[in-house]
Order: sequence, then structure tokens, then C-alpha cells
Amino acid sequence: MFDDDFQDEEWDSMDELLMLYEQVKKGESARMMEEEEFERVIEFYFQNSNEEQALLACEIARTYYPFSASLLLLKAEILTQAQKFGQALKILDELEQYDQVNLDAVLLRSDIMLSQFKYDQAALWLEQKSSDFEGKEKIEVLLELSDVYDECEEFDAVFDTLKRVIKIDIRNEEALQKICFWADFTKRLEESVTLHTQITDEDPYNALAWFNLGAAYQGLKLYEKAIDAYEFCVAIDEKYEFAYRNLADAFMRLKYYDKAIEVLEKHLEIAKAEDVIFEAMGFCWEKQKNFQRARHYYRQASQLSPQDDTIFFKIGETYAREKQWEKAVKSFSVALHLDKNNASYCMAIGNCLMEMDAKSEALVCYLNAVRLKPGNKSTWVALVKGLYMAGYYDEGLTQLEVAREHCGDKADFRYFHAAMLFEMGKTKEAMLQLEKALKLSTNKLKTFTELNPEYLMRSNVTELIAKYKKQK
Repeated sequence: MFDDDFQDEEWDSMDELLMLYEQVKKGESARMMEEEEFERVIEFYFQNSNEEQALLACEIARTYYPFSASLLLLKAEILTQAQKFGQALKILDELEQYDQVNLDAVLLRSDIMLSQFKYDQAALWLEQKSSDFEGKEKIEVLLELSDVYDECEEFDAVFDTLKRVIKIDIRNEEALQKICFWADFTKRLEESVTLHTQITDEDPYNALAWFNLGAAYQGLKLYEKAIDAYEFCVAIDEKYEFAYRNLADAFMRLKYYDKAIEVLEKHLEIAKAEDVIFEAMGFCWEKQKNFQRARHYYRQASQLSPQDDTIFFKIGETYAREKQWEKAVKSFSVALHLDKNNASYCMAIGNCLMEMDAKSEALVCYLNAVRLKPGNKSTWVALVKGLYMAGYYDEGLTQLEVAREHCGDKADFRYFHAAMLFEMGKTKEAMLQLEKALKLSTNKLKTFTELNPEYLMRSNVTELIAKYKKQK
């Protein structure tokens, strides 16, 4: 109710009004002030943090206008702001004697209850009073009620209340925007599909409803239907940026990367550039194996978010896929500099160094990864494989024992154990370890054969593998 913005041209008239008020207060005025003039004076004092004078002005005004609901409401608002809730409620009780259906008074009483943490009472109050209003005023009460249910953590009731608003006004922007979130949060996506299908049938040019329908389908992983809905949305409103975002995501889920790129480019035309958009474009180009273009957009993203380590990691991955190991190491190193405790970055650098035949440096990286994530099987796999590739079989066997202590007995570890024993010429022990590995998982056999395909030239190895494959 209070107006914060006094325009410059109003100050002269305000000064005159205050002079008049002072005369009225002293009983020296030649004319009586109008009700609206008293309201302006009250608001002036309140906005200038002079609560005492504002309340005094209310009392003086009421001697002239004793049945004014607006003056009572002003006083109640001032008392509420001062957290004098009991006094404010008494004023609201008095106001109801003159005006029983006053929207501002209903909402103010609800605010007081919320300030007192009486959420259930506030919800009950608004539910009861909602029947007293129609049209836009009823919508205001219901929107307030939806916020109260949110405070109460009655989340299904939030969704239901927003539905009631939309039944009254299918173009209510606030309700449509909020119900999209609550449909997903309360897992009532099927209901949201039904609701928004009804709206779009009745009002086919309702862009927000089409967007919500697309979001509901997307939440249900019905991406093709989501795409249809989003395309209707942007056909109605070609600057609906969130529809382009979600449309691109749906195309990416279906692996239609070229279409996703088109949509993201459109997004860049209509909206402010964002790191997530550039990153999504980089992802699409990477999936299409155009690594140079992918890096271009990842770098665009990194300029907007220079502290985002994941972007530099993605740049490194594109170089690695092109076997540009030195450039990959540089990018991975930037990522590691930004997140020094990321074991995955250590392993990525180690893998590149192994490819560059810098085995000792690679093993240092793998050891760092294990130190950072000792309970993670993948870090131990990287270290043990590195030791195998470097020919450090005794050390490899030692580390395998430590790995089992941290992660348990895994098939991967047994396959590495077997491979190292073969390389050491301990065939019988190797065969025992290979059998243990096969018992744990034949699906992990590739771990063994990729280390050295020549193992499959051993008849005893192939016979043992065949035995367990048949059993599967």
C-alpha cells in the first residue's frame, strides 16, 4: 500500500500538505483535510521511519473519518511492520466491522500469522476467506494461499491451489510459471500433462501452457512429445528463451545433435550469452566428432566461467580423442589447478603421459589419484595398469593387495594379478588367479585380454575361458 516513490514535482505539494497537517494538528487550519491527504501524510512519515508520527497522524485522521477502512488498514500495516502483531490484529478486527470483504485486510492478517509462524492457521484463514471473493481478488487470495502451503510444506496442496487459480484464469502468468515447477517436484507430471492439454485445447495460443506441457512430457522422458510442445511454444513466442533451452536438451536426449545446435544458436540470437549454452554447443559438436568446433564453444564457456574446472577437462578430452596428448595434458592440468583434489583429473593426466611414454611421471599421477580417492576402484585400476605397462610387476602385486584392502576383492584386480604373474613366468599361479577372476565376473574378461592379446594364444587360457563362458 505504501508508495516508496515520491517524484521531485511532488515534494513542493508534500511540503504544503505537511504545513496544512501541522495546522490541523494544532487546531489552526482554515479547512479540513481530505481523507486521501491524511493517507499521504501517514505514508510520508512511515516511509521516513517515523512510526510514532505516522501512528499519531492515523489517530488524528480517524477523529475526522472514524469509519474509514483505509485509515484502519494503514494503521494495521504500520503496527505489523513494527512487529506489534497483537495491536495490529485488534485494528483488523475493528476494520472488519466496517468492511468484511477487504482483500488487503485478509492478506495482512495472513502475513501476521506467518510472521508468528502460525502457518496452519494462515492456510485455514485464507481457505475460508477465498469463498468471499471472485475473479482477480480470489486469485490473489489463492496465490497467497499457495505460498502459505509452501511454508507449511504441504506441497501437493500448493499444486492443487495453483490448479484452482488456473481454472479461474488459464492465462495467469504467476500460476502457470509456478505450477511447472511443482508438477515436477510433487511427481504429478501425468496430471500436469492432462491439465495443460486441456488448456492448449481451449487456448491454443497460450505459450506458457505449451511450455509447461513440454516440461511435463520431458519429465516423463517422452522427448518427442516434449519437442512438439516446445515447438508450438516458440512458434507463438519466438523469444521464449527457456523453451529453446529445454528444446535443445530434448534433442540432445534423442541424440539429434545437429537440431540441438540449431536451437542453441537461436537461443544465442535472442538471449544473453551464458556458459551453459556454450558448453551445451561444445557437447553437441563433440558428439559429432568435430572436436575443433567443440573446443571453440568450450573456450567461449570458459571465458564466462574461468574458474569452472570441468570445462577445461572437457577441452582436454577433445584433445585426447585426437591423440594430441601434450595439449590434452595442458588442459587437464588447468582443470587440476582449479580443483586440486580431483582424482579423475590426475588419472586423465596420467593416461596422457603413458601415451607419451613418460611412464614414471604417469605413475606419480596415478599415485596422487589413489591418495585422493583410496576407496575408489577406478583409481586403483589406473595405478595397477600403469605399473603393469611400466613392467613393475612386483610393485603391481603389492599395490593389488592394498587395493583389495580398500575396495574388496574385485574381478578387475584378479585379472591384473593373473596378467602380472604371466609376465613373471609364474604360469600356474597365473592360471589360479585367472580362474578366480572368471568366477567373479566373465564380463570383465576384456580387462585381461586388452593388456596382452597374446594371452589368448595359450591353449590352457582359452580352455579355461571357454569353460566359464559355457557355464554362463
